[in-house]
Amino acid sequence: MFKGSIVAIVTPFKNGKIDEDAFRQLIEFQIENGTSAIVPCGTTGESATLSMEEHNRVIDICIKAVNRRVPVIAGTGGNSTKEAIELTAHAKRAGADATLQVTPYYNKPTQQGLYEHFRAIAKAVSLPQVLYNVPGRTSVNMLPETVARLAELKEIVAIKEASGDLAQMAEIMRLAGDNITLLSGDDNITLPVLSIGGKGVISVVANIAPKETAEIVSAWENGEINKAQSLFVNMTLLCQAMFYETNPIPVKTALAMMGKCTDEMNLPLTSMSETNLNRLKDVLRQYRLIS
Repeated sequence: MFKGSIVAIVTPFKNGKIDEDAFRQLIEFQIENGTSAIVPCGTTGESATLSMEEHNRVIDICIKAVNRRVPVIAGTGGNSTKEAIELTAHAKRAGADATLQVTPYYNKPTQQGLYEHFRAIAKAVSLPQVLYNVPGRTSVNMLPETVARLAELKEIVAIKEASGDLAQMAEIMRLAGDNITLLSGDDNITLPVLSIGGKGVISVVANIAPKETAEIVSAWENGEINKAQSLFVNMTLLCQAMFYETNPIPVKTALAMMGKCTDEMNLPLTSMSETNLNRLKDVLRQYRLIS
């Protein structure tokens, strides 16, 4: 369940509502192109601006559309432990295979607070849990020692590490590598993370290039090191383009240009600036994603 190219899928909107048909088509696009698992309601899925009802609906649609063909790792985190438990309980009832739990944002808990937060969710809802450390978004960094403590809980099985700190990730592997699966949380360092024992990536760029992202991890797993290196280096410019502006603005804009969904987003996210839009178009043309 916790390996390969795992897409942090966008949530498409149309006229202020979830575009359910487009969402189902995006899911099919992912499965047809080798994506190993799907994460609805992650950062890329605009979880922070979905209402509770919308959040649950996105997860419901995803689970039903996937129909057990690949695992669904439902994003059900939050900066309120009670709310995270409520969302996670719904995901379990709906049939999710696992849950993605971001470190609480804004309130900046201590390391003990982080431990108690994730432990409380694990105790309340028996569902495999993927920790998500992304200090650039949350203003709190979960340290390897805390991850190692949490990895002793049977529900906590993996971590999406998006700190960008390879030394920190290596320390997680040293302290808890036997108890937890390391996943890259940043497309730009997928191969380095694999090289220290990571098993895959929870990816943004896989939204628009699922086959290519899956091939990087597959090549590495098969021992085709030179091929993995070549594929990874070739994807670098596209990965960088996904962060010309705040995620998911570029990737959703790219999907719109590819005819997959609209580029509509919930405020405070807005359309790309003209300068960055033109840069993005140039990159998408180079990768033959648009004509």
